[in-house]
Amino acid sequence: MNIDKNEDIEQYILSHIDEEGDLLRQLNRDAHVNLLKPRMLSGHLQGRMLKMFCRMMQPKYILELGTYTAYATLCLAEGAVDEAEIHTIEVNDELEDFILKYLYKTKLKDNIHLHIGDAMTIIPRIDRIFDLVFIDANKRHYIEYYNMIFDKVRSGGLIIADNTLWDGHVLDVAKPSDKQTIGIQEFNDLIARDDRVEKVILPVRDGLTLIWKK
Repeated sequence: MNIDKNEDIEQYILSHIDEEGDLLRQLNRDAHVNLLKPRMLSGHLQGRMLKMFCRMMQPKYILELGTYTAYATLCLAEGAVDEAEIHTIEVNDELEDFILKYLYKTKLKDNIHLHIGDAMTIIPRIDRIFDLVFIDANKRHYIEYYNMIFDKVRSGGLIIADNTLWDGHVLDVAKPSDKQTIGIQEFNDLIARDDRVEKVILPVRDGLTLIWKK
């Protein structure tokens, strides 16, 4: 399928799914005007998918690694039950004001806990067993994140890992200096071998892996 056809298909999909919503559109515009890498946010299609996963699973405890703009956080909150508790971790403290500006506008604002700092330091401090975990942080450390959160996910819980096709670079022979590509490749290989879980990679945007804990 050529590039133009791909773009047409993407527009067709976006016109046949639920709308993004005013708050998310506002966040999207704000990110594109004021942030350096706005394409890192989850976006309309992936955001609706995250909301749908929450609708189907009805998770009580949710963990997100890599808040960035809080776009995905808002989508998770949108689909979650009213009593859900969301913990979201962002390493970049310069994003805190941007994040809080939008988290204060969501229905679960009192139940969303923003942690600023290194996820590998913060995760052990959160005393929860999670129903759903969304990993979208430093690609170099996906395996470490996975190992740290695995015992904090209940049986039957869902782990979602973003960027697992890494713009197609998972097919490349990575240079030793390309730690992000190596990190994703090694993570994908680990998940493929892990018989404690069922898994599937969805070719959505940059790749989305669903990992169901047996």
